[in-house]
Amino acid sequence: MRIYTHAACLKHSGGIGHPESPARLAAVLDGLRGAGLRGVEWCEAPPATRAQLRLAHAESLLERVLDTPIHGSLQIDADTAMNEDSPEAAQRAAGGVCAAIDAVLHGDCTRAFCAVRPPGHHATADTAMGFCLFNSIAVGAAHAIARHGLQRVAIVDFDVHHGNGTQDIFEHDGRVLYLSTHQRNIYPGTGLPWERGVGNVLNVALPEGSGGDAFRAAYTHTLLPELDAFRPQLLLISAGFDAHRLDPLAGLNLDADDYAWVTRELVALAQRHARGRVVSALEGGYSLTALRDCSLAHVRALLD
Repeated sequence: MRIYTHAACLKHSGGIGHPESPARLAAVLDGLRGAGLRGVEWCEAPPATRAQLRLAHAESLLERVLDTPIHGSLQIDADTAMNEDSPEAAQRAAGGVCAAIDAVLHGDCTRAFCAVRPPGHHATADTAMGFCLFNSIAVGAAHAIARHGLQRVAIVDFDVHHGNGTQDIFEHDGRVLYLSTHQRNIYPGTGLPWERGVGNVLNVALPEGSGGDAFRAAYTHTLLPELDAFRPQLLLISAGFDAHRLDPLAGLNLDADDYAWVTRELVALAQRHARGRVVSALEGGYSLTALRDCSLAHVRALLD
């Protein structure tokens, strides 16, 4: 198994006091490096090329993120800002996912975790939003199709917020299946049950206060059967850990065991259909304690 990361991802900042801070990634890396994991190869995330980014994004967004002069900070929207290090961090985040996909499809490893930031799943084809600049998992899925010729790529998103950007990018592309569990009636207000794309989108919105039983039931009875029927050639995970009970920005009640369980279920499904190939990328999670514990549980389950 490989873990992709880069020091540039620790330098991006949305401003003093912003919840999506460098401390998030530092907590993840400290937890993973301190766990003495065996069978892990640490790799430097390369920058995504503009050609890779264009597979999922409009040129106008590339120009906004990569070419706009930044003097101190640049506010994108009420929640999203950049500093001088943000363009490289966003390129490294997307590039790490692409490199991880290349590695699993070339047979260099079977599974990979991308410990990167900023997160990505809110970024649409042409808009950076919700702490996200480029949609790394979407760029990776598009890269798997364009570079490797895959016809069935699945994205499972268990971040507490709906990945509106990922859905926006692929809702008319039947080669990509997008499945999401998220909390109902919170940012960004999307992810309703009737949002089905061309039959390639399935959303389960959990009521506030839902815990592991509801989360596991959503996967067991709804999402995993849909994923099994799709028979993905590659499984991608938008791994947000903000549905944890300690997270300050949401109201679900998962714990690290729930993330380990769903990861094991996804790995088993990938073994059936995708030669075990799974690439996961860090999304949200704003309790440092929960983020450290859950990312470690997730990676251990990927290793198993």
